[in-house]
Amino acid sequence: MAPSTTTATIYYGAVINPQSLMSYATLPQCLLAVDGSGIIEWMLDNVASHELQETLAARGLLDAPVVIIPEGTFVMPGFIDTHTHAPQVPNIGTGGQYELLGWLQHITFPMEGKFSDVDFARNTYKSVVRRIIDNGTTTCCYYATIHLESTKILADIVHEYGQRAFVGKCNMDRDSPSYYVEPTVEASVTATQDLITYIRTLSKPPTPAQEPLVQPIITPRFAITCTDELLASLGTLAASDPTIRIQTHIAENPAEVEYTKGLFPSAPHYTGVYDKFGLLRKNTILAHAVHLSEEETDVIKARETGISHCPTSNFNLNSGVAPIGAYLDKGIKVGLGTDVSGGFNISILNAIQNASIASKVCAFHAPHTPATHLPALTPVFFANKPLRIATLLYLATTGGAEVCGLEKQVGSFAPGKSFDALFVNVRDAAGNPGIWGLADADRHAVAAKSGEEKEVILDGWLERFFFCGDDRNIDQVYVQGRLVGGRTYSC
Repeated sequence: MAPSTTTATIYYGAVINPQSLMSYATLPQCLLAVDGSGIIEWMLDNVASHELQETLAARGLLDAPVVIIPEGTFVMPGFIDTHTHAPQVPNIGTGGQYELLGWLQHITFPMEGKFSDVDFARNTYKSVVRRIIDNGTTTCCYYATIHLESTKILADIVHEYGQRAFVGKCNMDRDSPSYYVEPTVEASVTATQDLITYIRTLSKPPTPAQEPLVQPIITPRFAITCTDELLASLGTLAASDPTIRIQTHIAENPAEVEYTKGLFPSAPHYTGVYDKFGLLRKNTILAHAVHLSEEETDVIKARETGISHCPTSNFNLNSGVAPIGAYLDKGIKVGLGTDVSGGFNISILNAIQNASIASKVCAFHAPHTPATHLPALTPVFFANKPLRIATLLYLATTGGAEVCGLEKQVGSFAPGKSFDALFVNVRDAAGNPGIWGLADADRHAVAAKSGEEKEVILDGWLERFFFCGDDRNIDQVYVQGRLVGGRTYSC
């Protein structure tokens, strides 16, 4: 084995790594090397502690710094939030008495309107981004507001804090309050172009083979707030650059769906509105997708478009339950979104918990299928079934990376990918009484167990973290190999 050509940091201990919607790797004795630019160089499994020095010597790395992952801590890929609204975080936990359209009118637009004040935006966004990072989100798709300068400030803060993100200025030229609407199509598109240019000069790729940490994203808020002319202009802008991502909402609420049909009578359906204007493609992210027809899901699959599943918001605003299992069976890309402040929690852990509940709601409302019924022509692995832990892990990490078009860079651990990672602490010392974790007195007993026994223990820790964990259990957050947040992080 040739010695490493770069200065590497070596991590040794328990690692959990998603593999597919059906499985993940539980690696209690993993050796993982990260180079100076934050790229994973190599990984080895089943390296006993007494083999550590010999293994490093064989790779010419005896002098490399080694970080020992303590018992009761494991490393996993960082969470990817495929849909949230940064300016709505101050509203979190309010407005649950409304459905979508009333919530926008009475709760959301008044708050977003305040971001015309750049000082208010700067102070707010600093707190927002810090909180989101410390909750384990290493990649985030941010909606800002219609205000160009405030959106630049959000991009600046994300860049300064070291998070990986897509930042978009909302496009809205109708069906919005007089204090919160763009005056013309030209003004909306020009500001979007200015933001794209600004962000692309702000953040450079960490390596020639990778994309920048902070990237622009075209953001028509949703069809209702965009005229045909604005959507057409944004489609033209998108067509000029196939690499730029697009994000918007779709089929979140029944009243929204009906109103959209009335605004776009020539479109075959809601999905067809975006498709008509060239906004539905491989790097488009559609949030919610609760009320889609079979024809619409066929179009989404054909365009290779991704869906951001936002179960907390879907419950909280009484929108419905998205049939995510059916989308997965169809081969549609799906990630998770917090959708603050329709969702009332900035943590992807909460989205995981509610995604599990939503799948169970689908399962117990599904019609009973007699045992004698002929098998389906297409295998059903996920539709109307509870999502397993492996699936929830995948949606929160690799699935989100696929939706964002970053699957070659993040979402799992593999040589050549970025080290975007969480150090998860399930020891009692983490201070979360909700987790029945590892007491300090038991650490030596766990360390003495066999590899297979440790795998079972690690499986249990992951499940407990998913359903009982919070930011107290996230010791460290890494993006591109750089420590950027977590409970033990200090600026």
